[in-house]
Amino acid sequence: MTTLKSKLQEDLTAAIRERDELRSSTLRLTLSAITKEEVSGKSARELSDDEVQKVITREAKKRREAAEAFANGGRAEQAEREQAEGEVLAAYLPKQLSDGELQEIVAQAVEEAKAAGAEGPRAMGQVMKIVNPKVAGQAEGGRVAAVVKQLLAG
Repeated sequence: MTTLKSKLQEDLTAAIRERDELRSSTLRLTLSAITKEEVSGKSARELSDDEVQKVITREAKKRREAAEAFANGGRAEQAEREQAEGEVLAAYLPKQLSDGELQEIVAQAVEEAKAAGAEGPRAMGQVMKIVNPKVAGQAEGGRVAAVVKQLLAG
């Protein structure tokens, strides 16, 4: 069985062979983030695919935030680079939920929370508890929280 990490390593080797600088540097940085995570605890260990996915998600989020910061700072070239790196990483992550799909999941969770007696802004935590496992890896926390707030306010 191929692990996600070994898939990244194989793709890195291929990218180096193809002289794909963007892809190889992105994968190299991601693999080093994974390695750093593996040796960060009391004892070195191999990360599970889920944990590797969390690292990739974190790296992709960094790229998105950096792209935004560069774009706002008028540095379009760096913004494009960060965005392209983010797209390389997105290929290793589960497909993100569309806004419609996310709203549907959150709406159901709001109903569940209401049925359990939680309403208004105080229900936020309860709704997030219901939603998070359902959308794990398919929608970013900030995006989820925004939809929850919006539906609880409505």
